[in-house]
Amino acid sequence: MSNKTLRILIADEQHFYRMKIERLFNQLGFYRIAPVHSLEELLTLIEYASEPFDLVVINAVMAAGALNLPDYLRDNRQVRHAMIYNGQSVTLSPIPACVQQTVQISHAPLPDLSSIQRQMTLIDPQLPFIGTVTSVR
Repeated sequence: MSNKTLRILIADEQHFYRMKIERLFNQLGFYRIAPVHSLEELLTLIEYASEPFDLVVINAVMAAGALNLPDYLRDNRQVRHAMIYNGQSVTLSPIPACVQQTVQISHAPLPDLSSIQRQMTLIDPQLPFIGTVTSVR
């Protein structure tokens, strides 16, 4: 059973991608999700959040040239874990092994159900990991 209190922030410029990722989280039982469409909106929500986000899922393209995402997410007290996807489209500095537990970088253009489920089992150990999962289109 999933922890219904976990706060998740999804950032992608494409509405369709935000909705697709949100539906994947919904399949796993997570519903406290804030989707945002711009880097400015993401930074504002993180800065003024009343409590930390348990997971920030962000398209690396959004911060290209404007912000070093791994460093920002790692050093921010308002972010407990982060998943950066579409990492091949921008240059990201290598992440030290001690940080990889909190900041994950994927070169996939979009996270799939199994990658989200793997990430959530790190954040929510009560979530059972199902060996084979199918994704909703």
